[in-house]
Amino acid sequence: MKRILAGLLLCGLFGGAGGLTGPGGQVHAQEEEITLEMTTEAGTIEIVLDPVRAPVTVANFMQYVDAGQYNGGVFHRTVTMDNQPNNDVKIEVIQGAVNPDYRDDSYPPNSGFDPIPLERTSATGLKHVDGAISMARMGSDTATSGFFFCIGDQPELDFSGKRNPDGQGFAAFGRVTRGMDVIRKIQMSPRENQRLTPPVVITKVERKTQ
Repeated sequence: MKRILAGLLLCGLFGGAGGLTGPGGQVHAQEEEITLEMTTEAGTIEIVLDPVRAPVTVANFMQYVDAGQYNGGVFHRTVTMDNQPNNDVKIEVIQGAVNPDYRDDSYPPNSGFDPIPLERTSATGLKHVDGAISMARMGSDTATSGFFFCIGDQPELDFSGKRNPDGQGFAAFGRVTRGMDVIRKIQMSPRENQRLTPPVVITKVERKTQ
């Protein structure tokens, strides 16, 4: 857990006929949007992913969802305006992770799937606006299962932003459509520095049928 806490901000499928092969090799039917329901101890969050503009990142996230690895996962980190004194560029996010049973002690943690290439916001057009969901990373092509939600617009997490010194930004791949009150509640939960104490449990993440 401690190694995961170090990671988000250290310095820092589909639109027509056919299918798309995700990083894990699974072929998904093409969809214009994927709606997820994330149930947490603090309430429910509804998320819409954009597989048209961020196909690699969405396919990656969905392989963890479909494998059930976020069930029993946690929100373990909160970044607020008053708990990042060593960062000149301030942001506001909460960071989540898979169930600890699915990851090892390496950093980035190995949860059974390979890291993915970074889909930059300059290519996808998906910005880090209020409610955006994005992937945590260290190097530009190291994202695995860690993710975060933005509280308020966070342009410094986009391509050319200054939160990560490499200027490559992070990979936004969807947005919250319901439950920002839950996200803000998690952000303001008890914490020690940026570590939520205790972590907020993610009970389940599942596809929402229309």
